[in-house]
Amino acid sequence: MDAHNATFYPREATILAAACACIFSVVGVVGNLITTVALLMHPKLRGHVTTMFVLSLCVSDLLFCSINLPLTANRFIRQQWGLGEKLCQMFAFVFYGNEAVSLLSMVAITINRYTLIAYYDMYTQIYTSTKIWIQLLLIWVVSFGLMVPPLLGVWGQLGFDPKTFSCTILPKNSKSPKKYLFVFGFALPCLVIIVSYSCIYWRVRESKRKLEGRRCVCGKLSGQTAKEKEEDSRLTTLMLTIFLCFLACFLPLMIMNVADDGITYPWLHIIASILAWASSVINPLIYAATNRQYRAAYGNLLKFCKNNPVARRTTWGSRTVGQSSNSPQYGEKEKRNHHKEPARL
Repeated sequence: MDAHNATFYPREATILAAACACIFSVVGVVGNLITTVALLMHPKLRGHVTTMFVLSLCVSDLLFCSINLPLTANRFIRQQWGLGEKLCQMFAFVFYGNEAVSLLSMVAITINRYTLIAYYDMYTQIYTSTKIWIQLLLIWVVSFGLMVPPLLGVWGQLGFDPKTFSCTILPKNSKSPKKYLFVFGFALPCLVIIVSYSCIYWRVRESKRKLEGRRCVCGKLSGQTAKEKEEDSRLTTLMLTIFLCFLACFLPLMIMNVADDGITYPWLHIIASILAWASSVINPLIYAATNRQYRAAYGNLLKFCKNNPVARRTTWGSRTVGQSSNSPQYGEKEKRNHHKEPARL
């Protein structure tokens, strides 16, 4: 390694990065694997539209945690790559491809939620089984397709960077797509997520105001205003949580790669990378564990592990999982069930 071109990371920083990569790898593999298995083992949830995109996100994060993070820990511990040029190129290809899949899957989830609220009458036409699989295929093809030009050396190249002892996107003939991929790959998904959730919030808020107006006319508003304000507050908190977690994980890395390409501040690059890795761990918590139906799926998975085969089949068929409002058939099934079961408080 050329001493004049190398970036000397403090040993404490590389040890911290390696430790975080190991921890995130274990926690991420366990969390994403449990989420994937829990959703796949329950047909009622498996058939929901949003669940399909959540599974795409989980699989992407699972691949990242099981392939990229262990190799990342290895290079930070050794402060070199040492695993060959071809594996280095494939590491960068899978690393950036998986990051893109994760981002686009989150975009698909937000668009799906907005469509469910704003265009419910057209929801079943937009999200048919065939169209869902087409969207999932496009997410993966586009994400990894963006990495084909540098992989083939057409626009930039994938290889070893001695300055950071990392496998990444390198310039070729003084041309590199790295900054363009970072800027547009982050800015556009972030913009779509912000716009989608903002539209969801204002749509729900507008509907609640109309409902409040009708209750005022009928003189039945008593006791409802405080509850509606509380629901608005919870919705706002949820939106802020999603925005802050998304931005906290990816924005520092985007800023450092664009603003400090020469690695003037090694510690900041290490911290930004650790935050980006953390996204593969917290995604199951944000998009799955916070949802009541998904928590029920986790509970039923535990029952499956403990019960005998007969009890397992009974657990699968129980109403503890229920129907998610993300399912196009949700409204019709609820109406049919309403005549079969007494109302529950």
